[in-house]
Formats: sequence, structure tokens, C-alpha cells
Amino acid sequence: MGRHVLEKPTLSQRAFPRMHAFWARHSSVLPMLTRRTVKAGWGFAAVVAWSLVSVVDPYSGTMVSASASMIFDSSDPSQSYGLASTQTISFARGGFNIVTGSDASALFVANADLPAPGTSKQYALAQLLSMGFDSDQYSCLVTLWDRESNWRVNAVNSGSGAYGIPQALPGAKMASEGEDWLTNPRTQINWGLNYIKGRYGAPCGALAHSNKFGWY
Repeated sequence: MGRHVLEKPTLSQRAFPRMHAFWARHSSVLPMLTRRTVKAGWGFAAVVAWSLVSVVDPYSGTMVSASASMIFDSSDPSQSYGLASTQTISFARGGFNIVTGSDASALFVANADLPAPGTSKQYALAQLLSMGFDSDQYSCLVTLWDRESNWRVNAVNSGSGAYGIPQALPGAKMASEGEDWLTNPRTQINWGLNYIKGRYGAPCGALAHSNKFGWY
């Protein structure tokens, strides 16, 4: 036991075997001061090398850009719930019902009023129609963003810091749609609609997810 402990290589020896092999071959011929200088240099180089991993490694997490796309796990119910491909929508008086997947409880969505000209809601409706969605998806979007921000361009969640009409987290993600993301509702709406389409397929999917989990 004692012999094993004595000869067990250190962490630095296992991490940098070539450096230690070089040191073993030449340490006997180097003056003491030189050996100390070389050791200090190797130590500094090792620290820098380990530090650079966090900077250049795109999977380290701490250095990922705010605009980096999210990776979703379809096996996680909280992430896969609400996808448009698992929904059925049926007409009801004054609105419609949405059933997602095997959920027995239907979500009722009231038909949204026609938006006033020149408003953010009118712009969102026009964008939705241009993306190929039906008007029922506009009703889901109105319900969702009424809940999230009441369509305020400067809405801030005091707890999470989510920002804007779609409540992007962090708000700087919306910079991918324009540098004026802080104040321009159209930039925020464009980002929000693209996020919803990419994540859930349609606004009704995002609404169903938000209704069940409290976020989308």
C-alpha cells in the first residue's frame, strides 16, 4: 500500500506526461535556479491551457452567445409538449378547443378581435398570414402574449429578466432580428414568431405549453 502511494503519478504528471518525461531527462543537468524557473514556466503554461478550454470550447456553456440556438430533448415532456403535430383543433362557440397529444382536457381559446390598424397586433397578424398560418393561430398568439407581456415592448419580468413582447430570455437574443430589439415591436414580433414556429410549429402549440407549464 505504501509503495503504491509513493509511486502513484500526480494529476499534473497524468495530464502532461511529455512535459514530465522531458523534465526527468534534463533536471539533473540544470542549475537549481534554472529548474525553478522552468517549473514556474510550465505551471503558468498549464494554467493558461486549462483556462483557454473554457474560452474556445463551444460546449462549455459559460461562453455561449446569447443568440445561440437551444437544443431540445424530445424525450422530455416539458420540452416536447405542445408541438403542433400532436394537436387537434375543434370549433366551439366564440372560439375553439385545442387537445394536445393524449391530454384529455381541452384548452379553450376565445376568438381574438380584429386588430386596430397600425398596432403591433395588426403587424403580428399580417406576419402570421404571410407565414402560412390560419387566423386561429392569431387568436392563440394574442392569448399567449396578452399573458406574457400585454404586448408591451418594454415589459420586463422582475424574476427572470425576460424582456419584450415575446418575453425573450435573455432579451438580447432578439438582436438576431435587429439592433433595435429594445424598442421596436416589429423586431420583437419577428423574433417571437420565428422562435414559436421553430420550437412548437405554431402559436397554438406555444400557448398549450405555456398553459400547462407556465412558460414556453
